[in-house]
Amino acid sequence: MEVKKFFQSSTFRRLAMMACIILVLILTRKIINLILLIFIFTYLMDRVHKFIINRVNKILPVNRLVVVYSLYIVIVAALVVGIYNYLPVITTQVVQLIVQIKTFYMNPPDEKIINYIVTAIKKVEISGYTEQGLDFLYKYASNISQWGIEVLIALVLSFFFLLEKPRIIAFTKKFENSKISLFYYEMAYFGERFSRSFGKVIEAQFLIALVNCILSVIALRFMGFPQLIGLGFLIFLLGLIPVAGMFISLIPLCTIAYTIGGMAHIMYVILMIFVLHSLETYFLNPKLISAKTNLPVFYTFLILVFSERFFGVWGLIIGIPVFIFLLDVLGVTDHEKKEVESTE
Repeated sequence: MEVKKFFQSSTFRRLAMMACIILVLILTRKIINLILLIFIFTYLMDRVHKFIINRVNKILPVNRLVVVYSLYIVIVAALVVGIYNYLPVITTQVVQLIVQIKTFYMNPPDEKIINYIVTAIKKVEISGYTEQGLDFLYKYASNISQWGIEVLIALVLSFFFLLEKPRIIAFTKKFENSKISLFYYEMAYFGERFSRSFGKVIEAQFLIALVNCILSVIALRFMGFPQLIGLGFLIFLLGLIPVAGMFISLIPLCTIAYTIGGMAHIMYVILMIFVLHSLETYFLNPKLISAKTNLPVFYTFLILVFSERFFGVWGLIIGIPVFIFLLDVLGVTDHEKKEVESTE
């Protein structure tokens, strides 16, 4: 009797639905890059659209379609200018940086401290993430057309979503009273929580990575670093990895710092990373990410280790958001602050 109740319960339905979603993702793993880009672009553009609408409506009423067209005209114009003026520079500089970093680690200078650090880095698991990340960057920098088409498809689909958002919502609600209404309700449940948890964390990661990138490039300019556009691109992508990304960026930054200024520049870079990490920990994270998603560092690195094994390089970016989504689905919430403080 208890078994029958379990199979009829919402818990079983949601577990079965999650299993189906996992199966679909496995079957579509060859286009998982495109799927993730479509969701990320659509979610972020929808957030930007809502932000603009809310701000402009306080001054004067504005048609949502006018905002959609204006937003994408600006984005397309910025992409065209950026691709025409900066894409060749970014591609060249990223490839040069990767070659420079790999050459340094294959032929380290004859100094005891540097040799010891290089040996230690090679033994630490985090160096594997850096190597995979650099290979990932090299592959995409060498094949602009591949990721360019994926980004274009994601951008176009996000545009059509925002353009027809009311119609899409109305059409989707027709399934509410259909023969697959049970499937609709469960998908709506997962979709709402996925957007609330996964989407919010991805949004926060993008904002934090952008802030860290801008501040890092300003600091590196004062330190006399070359190839700042390529370095900024590298720092932004590594910044999408929660917590660990900033420390992973130490490896390429310290490598370049040593080649241009020796140990003194390495200390400047470490100090810069320490200041940025403090800014992220004590200001950006509390402002952008709720306490529920503010995981202990141990959990963060543990999740990154497993997600990298399952999802590859993408796992370093989406591992934490996926874990937060699972916490939300499972109903895992934080204790009240008073309870936490009383146990300290």
